[in-house]
Amino acid sequence: MTDAPRRQRSNAARHTALDATHRALGATMTDFAGWDMPLRYSSEREEHLAVRTRAGLFDLSHMGEITVTGPQAGALLDHALVGSIGALKVGRARYTMICAADGGILDDLIVYRLAEREFMVVANAANAQVVLDALADRQAGFDAAVRDDRDAYALIAVQGPESPGILKKTTDADLDGLKYYAGLPGTVAGVEALIARTGYTGEDGFELFVRPADAVTVWEALTEAGRDVGLVPCGLSCRDTLRLEAGMPLYGHELTTALTPFDAGLGRVVKFEKEGDFVGRAALEAAAGRAEQNPPRKLVGLLAEGRRVPRAGYPVVAADGTVIGEVTSGAPSPTLGRPIAMAYVDAAHAAPGTEGVRVDIRGTHEPYEVVALPFYKRQK
Repeated sequence: MTDAPRRQRSNAARHTALDATHRALGATMTDFAGWDMPLRYSSEREEHLAVRTRAGLFDLSHMGEITVTGPQAGALLDHALVGSIGALKVGRARYTMICAADGGILDDLIVYRLAEREFMVVANAANAQVVLDALADRQAGFDAAVRDDRDAYALIAVQGPESPGILKKTTDADLDGLKYYAGLPGTVAGVEALIARTGYTGEDGFELFVRPADAVTVWEALTEAGRDVGLVPCGLSCRDTLRLEAGMPLYGHELTTALTPFDAGLGRVVKFEKEGDFVGRAALEAAAGRAEQNPPRKLVGLLAEGRRVPRAGYPVVAADGTVIGEVTSGAPSPTLGRPIAMAYVDAAHAAPGTEGVRVDIRGTHEPYEVVALPFYKRQK
């Protein structure tokens, strides 16, 4: 049993294996969680609509991969995370969270079971070190090892309705048999990859974990395979509007250490029925009880009646000006053609169709319609 390395990253921006490719494509780059990442290549709206109607290609190599191995790897993750991970079948993935002892959300995660004794935990870039440290701290007493694999992978995603056909041109893996939230080893463009049917756009698509040395090969092969169906490279800006339309939470906006999964309306990810204790259990049981007796603010969708765009932190107010909530994410919606937002609002104002809800945009109370999430759901 070994401890995870506590390696500290330098303050200099890090570059993915595809950095030169992005610059050659004319990408506008931005700092994101210490990484120099593509924000957009052309028009954010065009990239967004390409994913909705055709396909988009993303570099997500800033995400943090952590491998957990050993006879008690599943038991460690059951103890460290709120979900039931040890029961996960090989080849499947699960959305879950890691919480502090007080129930606050440290990060939301996807965990892949790669083998009977091997799991890969994928953390958000900004929280990867926090998650790594927490798993290492919670490792004591388990016959399992926690390994920092952030430098071992590049992550490339192809998302959109044309993505299965594009990927099929580059792999002999059984994509038709690959279910949502499942992953299988295979080859893409002749190189080894973990092929996962996951994503953060609300569309069908795949995330490909490959060696950094193979990233350019895979990117170029997918680019060529998608040329005839309108595949375009996409930056982080359109990824944010895509996930917002799909009602998917973003850490630091809809999820924070000040919120429990029950506060965020995601209590379903907490599995009290699993065997053994887990970090935060007592606090989360109390949070579940409070939520049942006195519902917290609910996460809702807000659809603009006008053209002004709400931003995170803007107050949500009732007709009489009383503050009833706060916007967590907001942007123009390319799909709907109107500004949209997610916000936590008092339960009394959270029902779809509630009248009189406004967003205070720099002193002006703009009318918004309360709607159920998600704003957009793809046709299957």
